[in-house]
Amino acid sequence: MNAEDFPTPDVEVESTDPETLKRRIDDGEDVTLLDARMQSDYEEWRIDGETVESINVPYFEFLEDEIDDAVLEQIPADREVTVLCAKGGASEFVAGSLAERGYDVDHLEDGMNGWASIYEAVEVTDYDGAGTLLQYQRPSSGCLGYLLYDDGEAAIIDPLRAFTDRYLEDADDLGVDIEYALDTHIHADHISGVRDLDEEGVEGVIPAAAVDRGVTYAAERSSTSPASQARQDADELTTAEDGDVFEVGDATIEAVYTPGHTTGMTSYLVDDSLLATGDGLFIESVARPDLEEGDDGAPDAARMLYESLQERVLNLPDDTLVGGAHFSDAAVPDDDGTYTAPIGDLVAEMDALTMDEDEFVDLILSDMPPRPANYEDIIATNLGQHAVDDEEAFTLELGPNNCAASQESLAGD
Repeated sequence: MNAEDFPTPDVEVESTDPETLKRRIDDGEDVTLLDARMQSDYEEWRIDGETVESINVPYFEFLEDEIDDAVLEQIPADREVTVLCAKGGASEFVAGSLAERGYDVDHLEDGMNGWASIYEAVEVTDYDGAGTLLQYQRPSSGCLGYLLYDDGEAAIIDPLRAFTDRYLEDADDLGVDIEYALDTHIHADHISGVRDLDEEGVEGVIPAAAVDRGVTYAAERSSTSPASQARQDADELTTAEDGDVFEVGDATIEAVYTPGHTTGMTSYLVDDSLLATGDGLFIESVARPDLEEGDDGAPDAARMLYESLQERVLNLPDDTLVGGAHFSDAAVPDDDGTYTAPIGDLVAEMDALTMDEDEFVDLILSDMPPRPANYEDIIATNLGQHAVDDEEAFTLELGPNNCAASQESLAGD
């Protein structure tokens, strides 16, 4: 049913905006959520937290004039309950039905779509390179991106198409110009913002090694050190080779080829202080190796990932920060609120990083989570082979990212 198909409640129903709900959860407040989506949607993707009690009762249980007592018994009557759904229509109706029966309820504006619109910028205070580094965080999917700025210039790593305007507005507020928008790889869980930013005059950058996957929007134009070059055709993107350096004020961003999650996977070393690892290494896990070549190609990709980690990542100084393109519920943020951690800490805490190659490969192939929803359509869109409008792009990427191997099997004791 569409939002307009639900009857208007006979009582006034208060709403809460997604940012307020997020703030309550972050503050450790006890929150009770009634999720009125279908059980399959709920099990795939929902709002969680240590102080969150989440109850799933699908909206259709409330369509009858007489709601079954067994349904009402699932809903606490002694505290406030926030009702949510996909877009906000069903939750307002359900909340109204409960309010008529004396429950203390409100509903979440725009539902899970509203939750997916939350995007926060947090400064990485342990970053000690030139300029300032922000980490963008999307709690609904765990997507992370990075904005580096110094001396009037900026660059963004792994931007999301849904937040193109946000990046430009933030840059304007900071008084900087975004010079580069860099992707670490062809993403499988969200629509990249590199093309949209490129169309706004930002130099879009993708790994040169990703072009062989059939990127239709890539240029012959490759980056050299220094990376500042004259713009060519607006439909071209810069391709970054291993070792290419991009200058942002007095800071530098160096491309580090780290294949495994994909054959084109490229990390970016931000002023020798933080390695933006894309989906190669997270603070709680390592990449899954099956999204490009499927199950048949996963063993070879896993071996490629092992070599990249051992030879290109773990040989960096122990105090080099790692910042992935995602975080999961298993990730614990640093004291500054960012999902970053020194390489030395990850080696000490994650058994997978100290195994030999055969053990590593066997482990990450043994317990693969479900693939990201709509990943084939998302990959095709990011390759430039499939065009979608903004609404469809937003809908495609709703849900969990699932780009990591199972966290439970990889963590240390």
